[in-house]
Amino acid sequence: MVTIYDLAKKTGVSSTTVSKALNNYADVSPKTKQKILDAAAEMGYLPNAHAQSLSTKKSWTIGVMFAEDNEVGMKHPFFNAIIESFRKYVEREGYDLIFASRNLRKRDTSYLEHFLYRAVDGIVVICSDPNDPQVQEMINSHVPIVVIDMTKQNCSVVYSDNIEGGRLAVNYLHSLGHSKIAHISGDPGIDAGAQRIKGFKKGMKEAGLPIRKEFVVNGGFFSIEEGKKAMNTLLSLEDLPTAVFVSGDHMAIGAMEAIKEKGLRIPEDISIIGYDDIDMASYVTPKLTTVRQDTDKIGERAGGMLIKQMDLKKKLKTTDIIPVELIIRESCTSIK
Repeated sequence: MVTIYDLAKKTGVSSTTVSKALNNYADVSPKTKQKILDAAAEMGYLPNAHAQSLSTKKSWTIGVMFAEDNEVGMKHPFFNAIIESFRKYVEREGYDLIFASRNLRKRDTSYLEHFLYRAVDGIVVICSDPNDPQVQEMINSHVPIVVIDMTKQNCSVVYSDNIEGGRLAVNYLHSLGHSKIAHISGDPGIDAGAQRIKGFKKGMKEAGLPIRKEFVVNGGFFSIEEGKKAMNTLLSLEDLPTAVFVSGDHMAIGAMEAIKEKGLRIPEDISIIGYDDIDMASYVTPKLTTVRQDTDKIGERAGGMLIKQMDLKKKLKTTDIIPVELIIRESCTSIK
């Protein structure tokens, strides 16, 4: 097994310099540090995690907490993409991820207790209920934390500009001549759902269009099944909408299936616009027009925010709102 003493002999520097270079100390010149890192890679050096944690006062681990109900969480391609982006970013800085077990509650152990037991340096919370007491316990703890897809929390947060995304969707449909625009929302108890409802209402107000109560349907927790169910509610109305803004691509795909099962055409009879721009959006028929969230940027910004806090050993309260983009494909058309 290769040791720091082997690296010192190989590079002609002291073992102390090797240790400092491997732990990213500032008093080692970039040239010397690179020389040592190259030698470590060449010789297959693997740092001892316990020794490293003793020298740096860090565990080099980050706790990840997420919900998995109703296709939310790692099963949802949007959140999966964010976690992947976050993982790549923090791993480049030397951190590993620890995922909270779904069985914690059965063992009467909170997520915070679990992460404290594992001595994580920080926590990232993604796609969870902001009213969950366990989520709030983590947010209000002393541990450095970043929350993704929530707003107005007592910690650092990163989320897409969901209000603008909803406004963009309505604005585009109105530009095609639609006035009977419905909205299948995410659950308003979730920040993303509530913000996109606000965006829908803002867009309708700007267009001078009335918001019909029966045209706003709660699609729940962003699943295909819930989107289909919500669309069937709209299809049961005597006066049908000509266009529907759906708060998530999974729900939009479910809505499209419901429309086709009723013998109606997309977009000739009903235009559909989704939200997220998951990979599947460009493969369904017709290809789905949607509002794109920048998952790479969300994950990277969250990683940068959390690492800054962990380096400072201080919890910070900052907000980063990521711009969204309208992606026009085939599922919307103008009123004839």
